[in-house]
Amino acid sequence: MYTKQEPKRRKFLKIASASSVAGAVGGIPSMFISNQAVAQAQLGADTFATLTKIARDIFPHDKFGNDLYAKAVGIYGDQVKQDVALRTLLIAGVASVNEAANKQFGKPYTQIPEESSRLIILKAMDKTPFFLKIRGDLVVSLYNQPAVWAKLGYQGPSAGSGGYINRGFNDQNWMDKA
Repeated sequence: MYTKQEPKRRKFLKIASASSVAGAVGGIPSMFISNQAVAQAQLGADTFATLTKIARDIFPHDKFGNDLYAKAVGIYGDQVKQDVALRTLLIAGVASVNEAANKQFGKPYTQIPEESSRLIILKAMDKTPFFLKIRGDLVVSLYNQPAVWAKLGYQGPSAGSGGYINRGFNDQNWMDKA
C-alpha cells in the first residue's frame, strides 16, 4: 500500500518552527538558556572544556566556532546548581571520558588531537546515561541558537512574517549546503 510521505524539508521546518515558537512563548523551559560562566564555575573549567569538546565531537561542524559549542554546554549552568544528580552525572561522566582517554592514549580527552581517536572513546560510551543526556540536551541547545541558524543559512522561524508561504517557501538552499 502506498502512503504519501511528507517531504523531509517540510517536516524539518514544521519541527523547527514549532520549537522556535514554543521557545518564544515560554513553551521550552528555561533549562535551555545558556549561562556559560555559571556552568564553568559549577562544573569546573576542565569539566566545562571537556564537555565543550565532546559537544563538538558529537555534532561536528567546521563552520561553527567553539563559542557556539560553549554556549550550548552553558545550559547546564543554572541546572547543576539546583540538580545535584545532574552535576554528579556530568562530573562523573567527564571523569570517565578522561579515564578512558588516559588509558588508551595516555592523555586527557581534550588533549587528544585526532577527532577519530576521541570518537572511539565516545562510541564506547554511547549507551551510557551520561552520553544520552548530553546528546539529547545538546541537540536542542546547539541548534536552537540564531547564530547557528545563520551559519547553516536557515532564516529562522517565519511565524512573525506570515509563515513560509509568504516568505519564500521554495527559495531555500541551506539544506543542500548543510
